[in-house]
Amino acid sequence: MCRAFHPAVSKLLAIFPFIEASRPRSKSGIQALCSLHVALDKSKGLLQHCADCSRLYLAITAETVHLKFEKSRSQLQESLRRVESIVTEDIGHKIVEIIGELEEVVFTLDQSEKEAGDEVINLLQRNNKMNSSSDSGELEVFHMAALKLGITSSRAALTERRALKKLIEKARSGDDKRKEFVVSYLYNLMRKYSKFFRSEAGDDTDSQGSAPCSPTVLGMDDMYGPCGNSRAFSRQLSSIQSFNSRFGSFNSRLGSFNCRPSGPRSENMSIPPEELRCPISLQLMYDPVIVSSGQTYERVCIEKWFNDGHSTCPKTQQQLAHLSLTPNYCVKAMISSWCEQNEFPVPDGPPGSFDVNWRLALSDSQATGCVSVDSFDTSNIKGVKVVPLENETREEPANSESGTLDDSSCFEFDMNEGYRNLLLVLNERSNILSQCRLVEQIRYLLKDDEEARIQMGSNGFAEALVQFLRYSVEEGNEKAQEVGAMALFNLAVNNNRNKGLLLSAGIVELLEQMTSNPRLAAAATALYLNLSCLTDAKSVIASTQAVPFLVDRLYNHDACDPKASSCKHDALYTLYNLSTHQASIPSLLSAGIVDALHTLLTDSSVSEGIGWTEKALAVAISLAATQAGRKEIMSTPGLVSTLAMLLDTGEPTEQEQAVSCLLAMCAADDKCIAPVLQEGVVPSLVSISATGTGRGREKAQKLLKLFREQRQRDGGQPPARERERRWGDGVPPGVEAAVQVQVEEAGADAELAVEEPRLLPLPVL
Repeated sequence: MCRAFHPAVSKLLAIFPFIEASRPRSKSGIQALCSLHVALDKSKGLLQHCADCSRLYLAITAETVHLKFEKSRSQLQESLRRVESIVTEDIGHKIVEIIGELEEVVFTLDQSEKEAGDEVINLLQRNNKMNSSSDSGELEVFHMAALKLGITSSRAALTERRALKKLIEKARSGDDKRKEFVVSYLYNLMRKYSKFFRSEAGDDTDSQGSAPCSPTVLGMDDMYGPCGNSRAFSRQLSSIQSFNSRFGSFNSRLGSFNCRPSGPRSENMSIPPEELRCPISLQLMYDPVIVSSGQTYERVCIEKWFNDGHSTCPKTQQQLAHLSLTPNYCVKAMISSWCEQNEFPVPDGPPGSFDVNWRLALSDSQATGCVSVDSFDTSNIKGVKVVPLENETREEPANSESGTLDDSSCFEFDMNEGYRNLLLVLNERSNILSQCRLVEQIRYLLKDDEEARIQMGSNGFAEALVQFLRYSVEEGNEKAQEVGAMALFNLAVNNNRNKGLLLSAGIVELLEQMTSNPRLAAAATALYLNLSCLTDAKSVIASTQAVPFLVDRLYNHDACDPKASSCKHDALYTLYNLSTHQASIPSLLSAGIVDALHTLLTDSSVSEGIGWTEKALAVAISLAATQAGRKEIMSTPGLVSTLAMLLDTGEPTEQEQAVSCLLAMCAADDKCIAPVLQEGVVPSLVSISATGTGRGREKAQKLLKLFREQRQRDGGQPPARERERRWGDGVPPGVEAAVQVQVEEAGADAELAVEEPRLLPLPVL
């Protein structure tokens, strides 16, 4: 319905300004225009509601939404017919076309969405009758409904949960108890079964060049992020449902775990989630390790794979950069926690003998959704038959009974309990190397998962990670310090609450100690940048030796070193953030920031490339807003000349910011005008006022107006030195007169508004 209605509404929005321009004077004409305005707003609101709303909620209210679309169309048609007589002929023809297009639109309910809505309504009714959500068929019904509505990935599931949460808040604010009950049930359904969704795309390597995060680590409940492999919801559900029946006989043939029981074993044992099982052995991992592609495997399985001469990732077929293995302590802790909660035997050793190639063939077939008999060694699949399962080909042992999945076998992983277990491991001080590896896993875990940042911040990880960093500083372990700083960076990015927790835990003092080691400069600077986004942190950072350290980073000229260049970039952005807090300006000036900026403005075009000039000018604008900053800028030899040169040679955005800096100084202090004029800036300003960016033109006109007013107060011509500096003895005929005329005509009265430069958001490391 949205796709059918949207084109006509878009066309109407395009011509609506012309309809308004008709300005009817009759009462009926004004009423017709108002009626069209109201109808158009309602149509836009309906389309926006459908775009932002929960898919599940739209499915169960499909009939109501259908009626709203019909009503909106009727109102638009009626309103358009009323305004047709008060507009120009051209607009009238377009209105007739839109009316005809609206008449041809047919609003029909999508059959699959209607079925999904009916299924969810039945679930809701059964839940009311049973006063419980433990219906054994709930998972299967929800699976089919989610599939029909396109909710098949972790990203779609996260979007759906957020939309439902907004609906709950809206229902509460409107005191709509019935709606709140219905939406809350849908929200609980999404949370309950969100663990079955898979991530959409593989993770990229982080900005520090470390290995990508492990999809296995990120596979728990709400902690799905961009890391991981793309899997359909239906395949995940089907594989879990038939796990026992399909692999029961295979496990006895291919080896099993050496396990110790952790509690009584129930008849309907919980199924280990795929995230905790090795893709090769299909069993709970005893010693999980990460390869360079980011995938997690059982150590003995992946080592056998490498020993067979392979150098690719078994699951993704990606060529591995190296064959080093990194222990995955995060997953190991989750396995222990899950086994304890579900009374499942804890792995007491690696799996026994197995056929790696056969296992991988099965694993690959699951990933692609089908199984080819030709891919197996026939000696390994005697007694196996191919049976269809939900439009996919699956392997099932002959004469076996299909397993059913009831609520007792559903994987229920308590994330808070998992966080507490990780925190216990993190707080141990037995082995700094093991701690370092765990913190690196946490760093990957936080990289792309906003909810994980919120949950970890609420569960004490900020204080624990700061304590780990303190311990690393005391031990002098550089690797641990770098990993700890980057984990803290990812914890605090885009989360002011976590930034505040780090500040309270004493992170600034630790960073000050780290800055004494040049090899840790990049990590410390990145974390300074993150913290400087918090208003409360600016004064704290400015009161330490961080400012001289950051200013010193600006003198790094090694443009060929990406790490040094990144450190310099972070330092400049941090100094900009500090400069927006006026109480920090004295610390910046005393650290020699003006000289550093001058050097950067002079050298950046040669050694750094485009971009550094704009960033340096952003800091200069903030300094120019204070009296001390203006005095320092004006007293720095050659700096005003450099700004004047940028008016001629800079990029349009650089010209805009150079004008902003000069305008900030001249508007606040008349004493700055004469030195600026002596640099011969008027012709450049006239050019910018005509051909610069929008804001550049506006600011150039304001600055020219200031110069004109200054000339009027002085009652004289522009200084001779300015004319001589610009053109020498031979002033081109008519040029000075033209400049004077344009100066006189430049700009209307307007209040000075120095706008903050547009800076990029922080990346996640």
